[in-house]
Amino acid sequence: MNVLVIPEDYPRDELMLVPIVKAMLKYLGKPRAKVAMCRKPRLQGIGEALKWERLAEIIDQNGMVDLFLLCVDRDGIEARKVRLEQIERNAAEILKGDRLFLAENAWQEIEVWVLALKQERRDLNKLNATPQRF
Repeated sequence: MNVLVIPEDYPRDELMLVPIVKAMLKYLGKPRAKVAMCRKPRLQGIGEALKWERLAEIIDQNGMVDLFLLCVDRDGIEARKVRLEQIERNAAEILKGDRLFLAENAWQEIEVWVLALKQERRDLNKLNATPQRF
């Protein structure tokens, strides 16, 4: 499986998103999935990341990708998810076969995902250090 992560702000989000996506895919039973970051065209900010023309260009240039993941910040805009759902519908109309385009917004920033994972690991470490009684 080939996965292309489309961030709103490459390269800032790359070091956060690639490990998160790899961990998610491993959890879903796809540990050998190849995860790449979209570098061309380089989107610079949310304005470009939400332009359908730019996203269609990315889809067109990446014919070997099975899964496209658009990851953006919510930035406090509640209607952002509605816009992302429209982008998913647009992509579904042009993708062939089993190819899929998913779009998600982080509440509030992608950086919060990293903090959540760090807290989850800390909780798991505490659990593993506690003797279990059955």
